[in-house]
Amino acid sequence: MIIDQLINDCKKGNTKAFEQIYRLLSPKIFAVSLKYSRNYEEAQDNLQEGFLLIYEKINQFQFKGSFEGWAKRVVINYILQQYRNQGVFEIISENIPDNSEVEVDEESVSLDFLTKIIQELPDRYRLVFNLYVMDGFSHKEIAEMLTINIGTSKSNLARAKAILKDKIEANTTISIPNTK
Repeated sequence: MIIDQLINDCKKGNTKAFEQIYRLLSPKIFAVSLKYSRNYEEAQDNLQEGFLLIYEKINQFQFKGSFEGWAKRVVINYILQQYRNQGVFEIISENIPDNSEVEVDEESVSLDFLTKIIQELPDRYRLVFNLYVMDGFSHKEIAEMLTINIGTSKSNLARAKAILKDKIEANTTISIPNTK
């Protein structure tokens, strides 16, 4: 595989090989960065910082699993650390039942709108939502990654779903003017 050779070349200090890795993976890593960032500009910054970290840690990659998956995890962990440093995950008390299932009519709600409203979620809700719904992590894994308890993870997910449900319903409600 070409990626394996590029990784080995990088481990030997070949920066041209890392440039090729960057070109190959940056679109996928940017998508991950955008999902966990507040906006496009922050996602660009996180992409650059994430790739610097990948370069610094490339010797830790042991060819167990995909390099792409490993690189995504490095970037996600970097972004989550930024949020931890900002105190985003401080405990707040909320008792919200997890009954906010949202059915989306794909014809009336665009992908751009969904992306926009997910990015508008408060950080702690957006991160838990993305980790759980988009990336398939369990509440236990999320709690460990974010250094929060499992109940907080569940509560944040429920709150995120409730906010998204309200925004989707508000967007799809069409008011028909009175023609009398």
